[in-house]
Amino acid sequence: MESVNVNRVSLAALGSVLFVMLLVAFSNLVISPQTPAVPGFALPTAVATSPAAAPAAQPQTPLPVLLAKADPQKGAQVAKICETCHNFQKGQGAKIGPDLWDVVGRPVASFPGFAYSDSIKKIGGDWTYEKLNKWIEDPKAMAADTKMTFPGEKDPEKRAEVLAYLQTLSDKPVPFPKPTSAAAAPAAAAPKAAAAAAAAPKAEAAPAATTAPKPAEDSLAALLAPADAAKGKRDALICGACHNFEKGQGAKIGPDLWDVVGRPVASFPGFAYSDSIKKIGGDWTYEKLNKWITDPRAMAPDTKMIFPGENDPKRRADILAFLQTLSDKPVPFPK
Repeated sequence: MESVNVNRVSLAALGSVLFVMLLVAFSNLVISPQTPAVPGFALPTAVATSPAAAPAAQPQTPLPVLLAKADPQKGAQVAKICETCHNFQKGQGAKIGPDLWDVVGRPVASFPGFAYSDSIKKIGGDWTYEKLNKWIEDPKAMAADTKMTFPGEKDPEKRAEVLAYLQTLSDKPVPFPKPTSAAAAPAAAAPKAAAAAAAAPKAEAAPAATTAPKPAEDSLAALLAPADAAKGKRDALICGACHNFEKGQGAKIGPDLWDVVGRPVASFPGFAYSDSIKKIGGDWTYEKLNKWITDPRAMAPDTKMIFPGENDPKRRADILAFLQTLSDKPVPFPK
């Protein structure tokens, strides 16, 4: 009896297997499977995109091209600040710095009797226009131990104008280097690009907005709030030729600037102020100092100060922020 049951179970199992095999064979006939050439699954990949082209760097105009159109009269105005330390006229001799008459073409560190720093002596060669251009841009980059406090002029056009002025300080001016055809090409490309832009169809202009009131950012208080005293200290380095900044150092060519904010105008002990400065009156507020730094001669026409003024309001605010630090009891900024 038991063997009969075993046979039945075995036959049932075998029948099931045969049924499944027949079903699979029938399915393969109806639906033909696609076998991939390479085993596995193709995973989705990111669509390859070409990297965006970086904006082309603006080519710098070569120095000979800038010199060819430089205005020596503008250069004389820019170079007025140099009169604090240098003489420009023939035979006047050294001042705080060496005489700049005939400086173009003169051997570096060669003015008779002037004590040059070691790093300036190591520059060697002559003061060419190229070398003077680098010097005016950043003196300390060429001579780390120079005593010159001028921080440098970053505008290449202004430097070219100063060089054009220096060319005039000679009985035999050194000619400018001539622009090569390769150097003149970038300069010639600019007008062509401007002409092409002008010829292109202009987009429809947006309707003119009504005149908005003057933004609050124009006020001195708004400029002083984010002002950077560290930047102001760098901008005020040139003032160190005539003024002391530290407490108790006293007057130099100009009065001591320690505690200048809030101090009565023309009140530093023992200093001989000009008459027009004495007439200003009141205290040195931030507003008054801002006007003074903008244009000293507008406030005091007979001032002996040769600083031509700072037109950038943000730089003036940075300088005022630096002046605020020159005190044991700093005067708060106006709100």
